Amino acid sequence: MTAWRRDFHRHPELGFEERRTAGIVAALLKDWGISVEEGIGETGVVGTLTGTRGPGGNRAVALRADMDALAMPEATGAAYASTVPGKMHACGHDGHTAMLLGAARWLAANRDRFGGTVHFVFQPAEESLGGAGRMVKDGLFERFPADAVYGMHNLPGLPVGTVAVPKGAVLASSDTWEVTFRGAGVHGARPHLGTDAPLAAAQFIAALPMIVAREIDPLQAAVLSVGHMAAGVRNAPNVIPSEVFLCGTARAFSEAVRSHLEARMAAVARGVAATCRVEAEPRYLRRISPTINRAEQAAVAVRAARAAVGDARTMDDHPPLTPGEDFSEFLAVRPGAYVWLGTGDPAHPEGFHHNPHFDFNDAALPHGAAFWCALVEQELG
Repeated sequence: MTAWRRDFHRHPELGFEERRTAGIVAALLKDWGISVEEGIGETGVVGTLTGTRGPGGNRAVALRADMDALAMPEATGAAYASTVPGKMHACGHDGHTAMLLGAARWLAANRDRFGGTVHFVFQPAEESLGGAGRMVKDGLFERFPADAVYGMHNLPGLPVGTVAVPKGAVLASSDTWEVTFRGAGVHGARPHLGTDAPLAAAQFIAALPMIVAREIDPLQAAVLSVGHMAAGVRNAPNVIPSEVFLCGTARAFSEAVRSHLEARMAAVARGVAATCRVEAEPRYLRRISPTINRAEQAAVAVRAARAAVGDARTMDDHPPLTPGEDFSEFLAVRPGAYVWLGTGDPAHPEGFHHNPHFDFNDAALPHGAAFWCALVEQELG
């Protein structure tokens, strides 16, 4: 698994470009006698394995690993660092792919340990490009029926080999909002002759936190952040521009809170615009739904974790985190659960996800693969 992982790390591929990675995955699965279909959701791979143990062979589960890298330069200095300028595995998907391959190899050699069917789902384009949704639209669960679907992601900061299973919400929705304020541009020395779009934008930015602070239940959680502003010309500071563009991110752990953020962001933008005598054009772009574990599958995952890594390294609950994850697209159509695998403290102080210093800890590989195997035995044993 270490050799596979480091090879993937040397050759990172962005979303929907994972042809080399997918080819290696498919070839290995075929070598182990696993049925393989390629090109699902463009560059996705699904391997299917049927167990031989006893009755109850009609049940099926899907295990998912993501394969894509990120568009950023690597600064780890590792001997197996990226050989592709401006691309690196900065989120550990190389490790996810290697662990699911390890589990597939072991299960293929031990089919008598389970009955029913396992689908090994190697997903493309998790990083903001909608690979999970693409696979679903390509008929993933019609072509590979599954009673439950499971995902796993590495988590620096948790001790190596710890498996944490959140109850309920795991990760937040990840949406983008935009607002364009349009006024009448004018010379800055005579502001009364125009209408001030920058003033409206400033008041909107100041009012935005009010939505979370005063309209969301304190026992819930939400985020509205400004990430980009564009207005005017730098070489013309004496001109009040006629247009200001703002955009940012919105996060929530429930659909109700998500819908409230969407409605109120637009209402506040229009209200501020009316006060300032300008126009506002708000847009809310729903991208990734919140990832929420089903209770039944979370309980199965806890039992699998205890069997694989022991009680001391199993957390039967974990607080939700605010990043987003398109595994939620799978959970929208099939029950399932998403777990965290501890990879220890990062070697570099900045070595967390989406950072040029990030590197997956190979010591976690056997623990992740063991969890997958134990999960299959819990579901199909």
